[in-house]
Amino acid sequence: MIDFRKAEESFKEYLKDYDLENGSIKLKIRHTYEVVKKSEYIATGLELDKENIELAKIIALLHDIGRFEQIKEFNEFSDKKMEHAEFGVKVLFEENLITKFIEDRKYDNIISKAIYNHNKFKIEDDLNDIELLHCKIIRDADKIDNFRVKQYDKFEDMFPKIYNKETINYEVVSQKVYEEFMKHKCIKLEDRKTIIDYWVCVIAFIFDLNFDISLKYVQENNYIDILVDRIEYKNDDTKQKMEDIRKCAKEYIKNKHN
Repeated sequence: MIDFRKAEESFKEYLKDYDLENGSIKLKIRHTYEVVKKSEYIATGLELDKENIELAKIIALLHDIGRFEQIKEFNEFSDKKMEHAEFGVKVLFEENLITKFIEDRKYDNIISKAIYNHNKFKIEDDLNDIELLHCKIIRDADKIDNFRVKQYDKFEDMFPKIYNKETINYEVVSQKVYEEFMKHKCIKLEDRKTIIDYWVCVIAFIFDLNFDISLKYVQENNYIDILVDRIEYKNDDTKQKMEDIRKCAKEYIKNKHN
């Protein structure tokens, strides 16, 4: 049996080891609960049974558990020094923290695979059907909430080490990032050089959404226009590239959703 309320209480207890006044920590707590809501939204829309809806919520609650230690240790959302999904799996299953969140061990493989794969460039091969389903749900929920994060949260909380309010409007889109986007491809982490590249990387999440209900959510919330318009581009080339990206993204969603 899955008891989400018990898991939520354990999550709150886990967070006591971290600085809850830190803006980046606050961002990740909000993100976690929003991903829970969006996982439930997707799983319900897919007409899954109650067990799998609750399982999707548990996975969402735990998917970024590795982020809190990452922020505490390095003050940045970067997986170069600590890969947060893999660290989360290690803490939960090697250090047996999972027992504080859910008593039944029959879900361990599904939860572990979903968390491990939630941030990877592509889902690993050789998963069974239920593992693959939950990997797709958490990846979509995580991505569509990243649009909300980029709409509302402060740049200094999203990019605590690299944000500069004096220069952000003058940053450029790297040519490779632009070209990959226009080919309807997601952006590889190593290709991101500027904050604008990170921004384009988030918009490119649309190319990896697995469910029509997720694309519909992005379209109905007008996230493409919101993200493109949040930054005032002072570089003419960047401004034109972002307009190309806006058009490409909206046409892609329209064609895929229809």
